[in-house]
Amino acid sequence: MPAEEQMALVGRFALAAVLGGLIGLQREIEGYPAGARTLALVALGAALFTSVSRLLGGDDRVAAGIVTGIGFLGAGVIFREGYTVRGITTAAAIWAVAALGMAVALELYLAAVLGTAMVMLTLAARPLTRRIDQAIRQRLGLASSLRREGDEGHG
Repeated sequence: MPAEEQMALVGRFALAAVLGGLIGLQREIEGYPAGARTLALVALGAALFTSVSRLLGGDDRVAAGIVTGIGFLGAGVIFREGYTVRGITTAAAIWAVAALGMAVALELYLAAVLGTAMVMLTLAARPLTRRIDQAIRQRLGLASSLRREGDEGHG
């Protein structure tokens, strides 16, 4: 393989690592596991596997293997504490970063960059989703207490 093509591959690997690292940095700043280095490595690894498969004329088995392998990696960060399950968002971020690395390897640069932005926006939406959840719970709590009061009067 000519040096120019190899340098293009290295550029794709670097882009994949940067995109994964950006998502990981957001997670790291928020204090969650799987920070910048981990997610950069996941994206880089997915790009490497995808590129090698593509160069060898591989079929979709490598892509399926990446998805499966990342699923196992993500499962390792999920754990249960009483009635609460933790790590699901981190596992999903790992999975998404692998997909972004694959997209970069396939030269889908716009999709990878916009996908990175979408992942980061989704991860940053936690305060908003918590407020919405709290508002729904308050309304449901209010509605159920009103129902109980109404039931007591008809008993």
